[in-house]
Amino acid sequence: MKNVKQLQRFFFLALLSLFVISCDKDENDNQAKDDVQLNIVETAASQDALSALVAALTKADEKEGTDLVQTLSGEGPFTVFAPTNEAFTALLGALDGYDSLDDFDTDEEKALLATILTYHVVAGVAAKSTDLSNGQTIATVQGEEVAINLDGGVFVQDATETDASVLIPDVMASNGVVHVINKVLLPQAIIDALNGEEEEEEELGTLVDIVVEAESLSILEAAVLKADLAGTLSSEGPFTVFAPSDDAFVALLDILGDDYNSLDDFDTEEEMMLLKNILLYHVIPAEVKADDLAEGSVATALGENSIHVIASGETFVIGDASDVDANITGTDIMASNGVAHTIDKVLLPQSAIDFVTSLSLKTIVEIAVETDDLSLLVGALQQANAGLVETLSGDGPFTVFAPTNEAFMALLDALGDDYHSLADFDTQEEKDLLVKVLTYHVVAGTAAFSTDLSDGQMIETFQGESVGVNIKDGMVHIVDATDSNATVVLADVKASNGVVHVINKVLLPQEVLDILAASSLKTIVEIAVETDDLSLLVGALQQANAGLVETLGGDGPFTVFAPTNEAFMALLDALGNDYHSLADFDTQAEKDLLVKVLTYHVVAGAAAFSTDLSNGQMIETVQGEKVGISLMGGMVYIKDATDNNAKVVLADVEASNGVVHVINKVLLPQEVLDILSPPVPNIVETAQSVDELSLLVDALIQADAGLVEALSGEGPFTVFAPTNAAFEDLLALIPNCGSIADFDTDEEKALLAKILTYHVVAGAAVASGDLSDHQEIVTLHGESLFAIIDHGVAIRDKTHTDANVAIADVMTSNGVVHVIDKVLLSQEVLTLLGH
Repeated sequence: MKNVKQLQRFFFLALLSLFVISCDKDENDNQAKDDVQLNIVETAASQDALSALVAALTKADEKEGTDLVQTLSGEGPFTVFAPTNEAFTALLGALDGYDSLDDFDTDEEKALLATILTYHVVAGVAAKSTDLSNGQTIATVQGEEVAINLDGGVFVQDATETDASVLIPDVMASNGVVHVINKVLLPQAIIDALNGEEEEEEELGTLVDIVVEAESLSILEAAVLKADLAGTLSSEGPFTVFAPSDDAFVALLDILGDDYNSLDDFDTEEEMMLLKNILLYHVIPAEVKADDLAEGSVATALGENSIHVIASGETFVIGDASDVDANITGTDIMASNGVAHTIDKVLLPQSAIDFVTSLSLKTIVEIAVETDDLSLLVGALQQANAGLVETLSGDGPFTVFAPTNEAFMALLDALGDDYHSLADFDTQEEKDLLVKVLTYHVVAGTAAFSTDLSDGQMIETFQGESVGVNIKDGMVHIVDATDSNATVVLADVKASNGVVHVINKVLLPQEVLDILAASSLKTIVEIAVETDDLSLLVGALQQANAGLVETLGGDGPFTVFAPTNEAFMALLDALGNDYHSLADFDTQAEKDLLVKVLTYHVVAGAAAFSTDLSNGQMIETVQGEKVGISLMGGMVYIKDATDNNAKVVLADVEASNGVVHVINKVLLPQEVLDILSPPVPNIVETAQSVDELSLLVDALIQADAGLVEALSGEGPFTVFAPTNAAFEDLLALIPNCGSIADFDTDEEKALLAKILTYHVVAGAAVASGDLSDHQEIVTLHGESLFAIIDHGVAIRDKTHTDANVAIADVMTSNGVVHVIDKVLLSQEVLTLLGH
């Protein structure tokens, strides 16, 4: 770069921009006052004369961590002194090796550019020219100040000898104000950089260099490298480092014991963090020379940890969290980024003291093994055989509520004759139950001492449920899912991996209580067998012979709506004389029907108690269809596919594998109703079932006009259905038409559709008895037919021959079909056929 004196000439070149900018000034004044919708960056981007400023902002932002464009697009307010393009051109011309802003291509140069740009920004105020006063100094975002000179205009003074002139003041933006100036402002920091001036301390090495060069600090050097702090202590600072000698580190290793012979033994993540914290405890984030030392606490780089400067004769010693102070053996070793003082002891924060103390502590399991009154707890951990001994010997931290032997004996007594000792938990299911009990006594991730507990506190256990804390009369009680609390009889037994509180009761979570309660319950089938009024339900399950007894005796959970004997008798009466008892369901088809009925009473995968049911709820059954829930007058009703609901006469009979609701009606799904009373087919289905109407069906399909879908719809329709013979007669009248398939062009298909729609009456199902002689019948085609009543029913079309109704009144689900012996022809069709 050129010397700063070379820069002076470019400031005068910037005056050339004055004429260009001034020409636009008057035109833009009113707009600048009235239109402030654009922010500062958008305002600059909209002005050609400020394009270099926008480009400079963008270039500076290429450095990671710099975001000037986003900042100046923010809420502000800001005051920006905006150099013109000519101002930037003059600056680049005065710098060797910088032909354009693209030449600021290294991170260092982009940072330099950012320093220049932030020297043009004042944050927190939108200062108009009328707000400025002569001689006023204004702090910029860069950190240095600019001064205002109002002699003969508005001028901005920087660190150079040439002021910048405000060419256009008070360009208002949505987040501040812009003053266009004719020169790039330069702070002293940039002047110093351009002149290559360096402070004396820049020639000094960093604090890391000092440590590396000192033979007596070799272990500190190794520790800094191991803890990955070399980069931090080589950074700008300033820092003050109290540097322990090698002898100080050797003394620390002796204190730590046989497991720590060198820094290499700090190899776990916890130990690496401990080493890093110890080193940070020796660093003050400020430069403190020997003459600056004064009694008191001083914050260190280890957050929330301070060292203590203590007067000792004519000097000072340094106090840490231990009882032994460190002597200062050397002072004011200056570095480029701070100062170092050597000391004869490694300073220890409280976390390090705790770590040293923990080395002599036993694990939770070791404490339990060595405590006679916790022998049954140890036995339970071993009997569970689920790795709990290994877990509670691990790192932790854990909080364990440890029941006494007497507490475990009380639990065994409560469980009954099957449990005389912990060895009786010998099945996998019982071991799993024991695991749930034991893990309910463990809190993972924290060592909660009694002083950490508060009345009403809820603490989540490793089992998943929470225990409560009750503090009364100075005693701590632990609340579980039972009605009796446990009392802490010995608190705060500190372990290397947590804390133990001895309690006088085995805690039981709700999950275990539910398992114990369920173990005394009977299955759904057992309940039904033992209930006299459900004997026919049991008989039906057996008669169906489809494994339903075994299924409903399985794990579940199930919800069963169980019909009473009276309900089954009512069903048998409704089925007629062929069904006097369930034994009459003796064919495979009848057994299958009985299975459909029974599975319609079963919901799988849930034990839905009455409190779980809601009005209007629909529940899918094992049969596949749903039952509905109706709540009315405090009673629960079950809706099936009939018009009569079942009433729950006895709700919530809890079983080991679900719940039973006794009902007063056998529920019937639609599938069963359809089997007992098959549904009436629609018009198309009826035609498809009659061989003599096969050509009619073919014609409906061949016409490809949606007639199949229409005549399968709701209706009602009246259809005059020509027989196959009638269609064959029609085909004989049409040249080159030997079959329905010959209607294969679009015109022929349209013709076929006209013929077919002339046979359909929409909107009414007209029975033969409803017709009167010469009654006009309007068809879907649009032309009418006429009924002829004379010794039978005939239908008259536009030909000279009437169609006779061969079979009348074939009722369907969506209308009526009358089979006729002739294809009816409308006048439109006759015309198209040339008749």
